[in-house]
Amino acid sequence: MKAARRRLWLHTLLFGLTLVSTTVVGARLAENFRNDAPAVDLSQELFSFTRIVTDPGSLLAGLPFSLTLLAILLAHELGHYLVCRYYRLDASLPYFLPSPTIIGTLGAFIRIRSPIYSKRVLFDVGIAGPIAGFVFLLPALAIGLAFSRIVPGLGAQGDLVFGTPAIFRLLEWIVFPGVPASDISLHPVARAAWVGVFATALNLLPIGQLDGGHILYSFAGERHRLLSRVFLAALVPMGIFHYWPWLVWAAILFFFGLRHPMVYDLAELGPARRKLGVLALIIFLLSFMLAPIETAAG
Repeated sequence: MKAARRRLWLHTLLFGLTLVSTTVVGARLAENFRNDAPAVDLSQELFSFTRIVTDPGSLLAGLPFSLTLLAILLAHELGHYLVCRYYRLDASLPYFLPSPTIIGTLGAFIRIRSPIYSKRVLFDVGIAGPIAGFVFLLPALAIGLAFSRIVPGLGAQGDLVFGTPAIFRLLEWIVFPGVPASDISLHPVARAAWVGVFATALNLLPIGQLDGGHILYSFAGERHRLLSRVFLAALVPMGIFHYWPWLVWAAILFFFGLRHPMVYDLAELGPARRKLGVLALIIFLLSFMLAPIETAAG
């Protein structure tokens, strides 16, 4: 407990830095939304950041994006954390990762220090995060789309093209029937929900020690090793033909996240957890994108 208190400063510092980095990004997104401009214009990035530095008051406009995104990420990690506490597993508070990227963060994670001996516990820990995050991002997506607007030809103006996951398209059909996704200018709150959807899909990849890997192991046991490699191999053609960062993810997972600790437990998951497993698969399919981000030319 004393060690946890000593580390509290690090959790707080990382959260604060991530709040700043995502708020800077959010201020840029808010300005572009206000001007009916593409979400990301690489030729104007440096100018935009310079203007934000010289006018700190403009950062307030970035809070809807940053607070929404951090709430989604925090819900995901607290889902894991609270289940760990329920089962008396030693787990850290969330570590947030600030980053100078177009979304301002590399996400968040918790460290689970205790071994997990039960497939049911492993399943509960693995699935709690994606479900909690998805529950938070759905209202954010609905609210963000309600404040979004139609800008004809917007998709042809930007340097980057953001993919449209199925959950986005379903709600866009309701809010903007008959309007192509490329003509919808997403409010920064909807942009934050998009990042949350993307993070959910990444976490639910059925590979190694990702959340999806934990869920897969709970169902497949020793077959997890083979299935993880099959799904990892599938990232390679996806990276070659659709989205080259999949190759980076494949390399990272191969070297650092492919192995899964053995869980010597023959107990069945039971019908309730099997239904939750189907729900996790549905969430993954609604969230996954072959090409999350492409250049306008590609």
